[in-house]
Amino acid sequence: MFFSYHDAFSRNLGWVTRHEQEILRTKRVAIAGLGGVGGSHLLTLARLGIGAFHIADFDTFDIANFNRQAGATTASLGRRKADVLAEMARNINPELEIKVFRQGVTGENLDEFLAGVDVYVDGLDFFAFAARQAVFAACGEKGIPAVTAAPLGMGAAILNFLPGQMTFEEYFRVQGQPEEEQAIRFLLGLSPAMLQMSYLVDKSRVNLAEKRGPSTVMACQLCAGLAATEAMKLLLHRGKVRAAPWGLHFDAHRGKLAYTWRPWGNANPLQRLGLAIARRRLAAMPAFAPDIPKKPFTVIEQILDVARWAPSGDNTQVWRFEILDQHRIAVHGFDTREHCIYDVNGRPSQIALGTLLENIRIAASAHGLRAEIARRGGEPDDKPVFDVEFIPDSTVQPDPLLPYIPIRSVQRRPMRMRPLLKHEKTALESAAGDAYRIVWLEGFARKLDVAALMSRAAELRLTLPEAYRVHRDVIEWNASFSEDRVPDQAIGLDKLTLRLMRWAMQSWARVAFFNAYLAGTMMPKLQLDFVPAVACAAHFVLIARERPESVDDYVAAGRAMQRFWLTATRLGLQLQPEMTPLIFSAYARERIQFSEKPDSFGKARRLSTRLARLIGKDTENAVFMGRIGAGRAATARSLRLPLERLKVE
Repeated sequence: MFFSYHDAFSRNLGWVTRHEQEILRTKRVAIAGLGGVGGSHLLTLARLGIGAFHIADFDTFDIANFNRQAGATTASLGRRKADVLAEMARNINPELEIKVFRQGVTGENLDEFLAGVDVYVDGLDFFAFAARQAVFAACGEKGIPAVTAAPLGMGAAILNFLPGQMTFEEYFRVQGQPEEEQAIRFLLGLSPAMLQMSYLVDKSRVNLAEKRGPSTVMACQLCAGLAATEAMKLLLHRGKVRAAPWGLHFDAHRGKLAYTWRPWGNANPLQRLGLAIARRRLAAMPAFAPDIPKKPFTVIEQILDVARWAPSGDNTQVWRFEILDQHRIAVHGFDTREHCIYDVNGRPSQIALGTLLENIRIAASAHGLRAEIARRGGEPDDKPVFDVEFIPDSTVQPDPLLPYIPIRSVQRRPMRMRPLLKHEKTALESAAGDAYRIVWLEGFARKLDVAALMSRAAELRLTLPEAYRVHRDVIEWNASFSEDRVPDQAIGLDKLTLRLMRWAMQSWARVAFFNAYLAGTMMPKLQLDFVPAVACAAHFVLIARERPESVDDYVAAGRAMQRFWLTATRLGLQLQPEMTPLIFSAYARERIQFSEKPDSFGKARRLSTRLARLIGKDTENAVFMGRIGAGRAATARSLRLPLERLKVE
């Protein structure tokens, strides 16, 4: 096929003139490193019409490159990045002059690499500190403009080092520093605004000592656009090009643009303070990711490893797994009614078991397996056993709710107040199934009614010695995450109230004194019950069309509830269970004396009457209640015990 340079790059015209396009055709750009950003730099500049390149990279493509690197495909696995990218660039412009340095940039070939180069664009790996210092120093000596663009989160930061202005070393001041300190200085020097850190969801993935960190294709593509624009302006001598200590950081995730200015670079007092803070934060990051399996899982273990992320009251995880063979397991359930006031007749635990069994069904679908589940006869209701058989079924497709199982969590803090959309309510009602209906409590007036209801329930929850013992045992203090309890940072209280709560909960005597003389329930009720009840889209009650009576009925309710909750997560909605009105109403309805405090039963009866006014006469059929709304996901949450600790012989 006939190739025409003018036709191939004619759509650039208008943003560049015909004469400028001809100038670009004569220019030579050097790119060291063809990984996350370097390959995109090459292809972007090739499409701009640059006529010649020097490219350097010693590495080969691996499957871990697939998420972000241009040229990384199954066809290129094991091939040299430099060869693959050179082919791709020549397929864009067969007239290209490309010199390939397959050993990367070294002290021996650096002069040759930069010979005749008009602009250098940095594509070296973040941790290639020695090579980067050498290349930028050589560019400074030879009067070659140098551009570096860093992929940060889902954005990009760019710095230009121009002849006669601040040098790379004058800005970053990394010479002679240990590698980890060089990494911190390079990171903060590139990104003084640090726009990306607010949405880093798994800090364990960042480990400068081990030279690893996450990266996204969005950031790499943004880098290529920014760097190519700066390179074009430098090559054509048009437009203002800001040089270090000026920088630019655009973050697409946050929709923010920051111009940065750090006179004296990392020696700037503000920057030195930032470096000190960065050192402390990086030192505090976890050294491992708890969700990474430490050994290969069998298919059943993979299913159970996902299923274990089911919700349960106070993160009690009322299940244990017995793997019988490669096709069958037994789920051994238990309840906490003997010591937990919230587990009335074991029903909340049975609902939790239902959520687990639904997770098992969903997780099995990823492997083309149908999960046949049956409750084993002859077992007591407080220790039910469920036999599960996994049967290959070609009609089973991966359930779209599957990826939301591990990220579904409780949001106890205020949500947005925008009403639920019609399609959201339709999807949620459909997820619950025909055996259940949803009562929606929405609108400001109804939410105020629920706020009053929740405050009444909190009066019981916060003043009963039986509830105190539960709270004392299930809260993990000074924690954002907990494998088997509820971390205090996820409770939803401000720091001062949390401190007072921790002091009071050292003993029941303190709690009683605090409640009696210091209005101890006022702030928790306000922060945990009243404000969240108003700050949401709506409240909902899941009501069975047939009155639930048996273990199987409540397990079925748990399965419906889990589908509802996972669907909410899939829609980007947050959810918080509000079970105490249902629990205390059940005690009142069934005339169960649940506390040593003499006035507790009367309060429960009044709470039950208020609940009935809200949802009608079907309170006996109500199996789950909560609040829902759009908003941010919780940053602190309960985790789950590792699978090995949930298995029994």
